[in-house]
Amino acid sequence: MAGSIQDRWYKTITDAEGKTVRLKTDRYGKGMRYRARYFTPDGERKTKSFPDGQKRLAEQWLSNVTADVARGDFIDPNASRVTFQAFAEKWLETQSGDPNTRASMVSQLTLHAFPRIGPRPLGSFQPSHIREFVTQLEASGMSGSYARVIFSNVRAVLSAAVEDGCLRRNPCNSRTVTLPAMGMRRVVPWEPDRVFTVRAAMVERFRPMVDVGAGCGLRQGEILGLSVDDIDFDSGTLHVVQQLKLSLSKPVFAPPKGGKLRDVPLPDPVAESLRAHIERFPPVEIKLPWMRANGQPVTRRLIFTGPNGGHVWRTSLNEDHWKPALAQAGVIPKAKSREHAAAREHGMHALRHFYASVLLDAGESIKALAEYLGHSDPGLTLKVYAHLMPSSRDRARKALERVLQPQGSED
Repeated sequence: MAGSIQDRWYKTITDAEGKTVRLKTDRYGKGMRYRARYFTPDGERKTKSFPDGQKRLAEQWLSNVTADVARGDFIDPNASRVTFQAFAEKWLETQSGDPNTRASMVSQLTLHAFPRIGPRPLGSFQPSHIREFVTQLEASGMSGSYARVIFSNVRAVLSAAVEDGCLRRNPCNSRTVTLPAMGMRRVVPWEPDRVFTVRAAMVERFRPMVDVGAGCGLRQGEILGLSVDDIDFDSGTLHVVQQLKLSLSKPVFAPPKGGKLRDVPLPDPVAESLRAHIERFPPVEIKLPWMRANGQPVTRRLIFTGPNGGHVWRTSLNEDHWKPALAQAGVIPKAKSREHAAAREHGMHALRHFYASVLLDAGESIKALAEYLGHSDPGLTLKVYAHLMPSSRDRARKALERVLQPQGSED
């Protein structure tokens, strides 16, 4: 439906003789003279006013708006004036899925995005504003990976604004906008001696956790959620189908990270360790909600449980057992009290890095390693562990050394 321009200072009438004449209205000389009227794609009538002397501008504006409506590119001026923070807060209220993910997004946007770009109207966003935002994140001192998570959340909000007709295009997707820099930090895997030393320092009940982490590459939550039914001793396979995690501080069972179920080889030493552990500490049936605190309860026969028969709390494991073992092994300084220093790079994830380094050194492919680690994209595996792969130069040298090795003289 076409729009129109109304002159509010004059009205057109037909006099008694049938002639059309223009008469001044009560608004003559007051306020905005021209009112452009148009209809949105959903049939709602909208208007925009222009002052005297700008009829041509009003006509041009109306022509552009009606063309946008026809092309499907219409942006509601009122919606585009909504601030990033106001839109993001309403958007967050509609997010379903993992409550932990939603809570993290709320925290990250509140702490790092709203103070910087929260008051900006959606319709005013340009790539330059996002470039400035990225620069601010990098200058704040946070890690590159955390900055990228924040950037990803901002991009998701602006994508929703585009879909809701508040923004024509997402400035985060501009070719001139680059992701926050990741930095040059590389994974430095543990040597076998350190793995053995830390394992020996763990209490007997939790010692096989080190075997599963280093020998099968499981994440900590997957180790805590490991059920006796997930182990196939006959085929030498460990099925990774769940993890034990906290959902808003409540323990729950959930699929592995990213929902990536997988099977990993079960080495004989790990299998022997688990057999001995199961005999010494029989599995216990644990009932917990699935996915979220109010989820459907499910029961699993967990291999690793606490001394009192319940599931193992991650914080208790880290503070009361893992960090003391690290200190005893000389990995971190010994604490004078129960509180040990932060040791992010030496968390149980270090066992997973060790696992990856051993497989790569043995010549395993990145694709296979990604499958064993539960990465959805082998590119991520390559990005994290590429520096641990034997170089082509090393492989060439070793191949040539084998071929050109002098042979012993014949008798």
